[in-house]
Amino acid sequence: MGNCSGHWNNWNKNDKGKFERSDHKSKFEHKKSCGSCGHHDKSACDCNFKPVRRLTSPLNSDCVLVNSVVGSKMVQKVAEITLPATLFTGLVVADIVSITVVPNLAGITHTATVIRDKVVNIGLIPATISIAVSTPGLTIDPITTSIPFQEHTDFPGACPEDIVTESPFVVEGTFTQVGVPVVDIAELELITGILVKVVLRTTITVTRPVIMDSHGGICDVNDRRCENPTTPPTFNLSAPPNGLLGGGGGA
Repeated sequence: MGNCSGHWNNWNKNDKGKFERSDHKSKFEHKKSCGSCGHHDKSACDCNFKPVRRLTSPLNSDCVLVNSVVGSKMVQKVAEITLPATLFTGLVVADIVSITVVPNLAGITHTATVIRDKVVNIGLIPATISIAVSTPGLTIDPITTSIPFQEHTDFPGACPEDIVTESPFVVEGTFTQVGVPVVDIAELELITGILVKVVLRTTITVTRPVIMDSHGGICDVNDRRCENPTTPPTFNLSAPPNGLLGGGGGA
């Protein structure tokens, strides 16, 4: 067996023709020789390998940066718009049988901003509005538009620079009402309008980056984030891409 002969050192054949170790030390020698000779008997070679983690450079502290949860709550947001009935070509309001609203959740654009103790959310949800009428043979072309929504949620303890995470929006219900007065497109007179409302649900979670030491002590990355500003902050939000504010167009 060449160099593997050491595998059988300290083993003797008994009266029944089976091999037995002659002393306690032979177990260690057996494993050692097994490992060095490439023996594949796993019952004999009990090797435990642990991966070695190598760092490109040593850390200079035992502190870590973590996100502390300020709060989390389920909230509702209401998207609402009143459209002039004249946007639907050929529509006679008295002939309306039903109105169908299909929101496009994948197309939602919104921003969430934290001010002291509040989260302010402003956005648009695209929706296709279809109307069925009682007039035989008449089809009303549907309209695709974007319905604005805005909501402010009380969040005690939230401060500017905190991070807002929202779960995917869920539509809880859609509502329509015919006969709501609205200014016409030329803004000259009040005409019959159609109110469209979409109720959305999401969960808002506010987190804050903090430094935690090895003893569990925590300090804020910015210890001045919750100081009251001398003047109320002003935010100018950019227009969302392809945001239709009540325009026409087939679906």
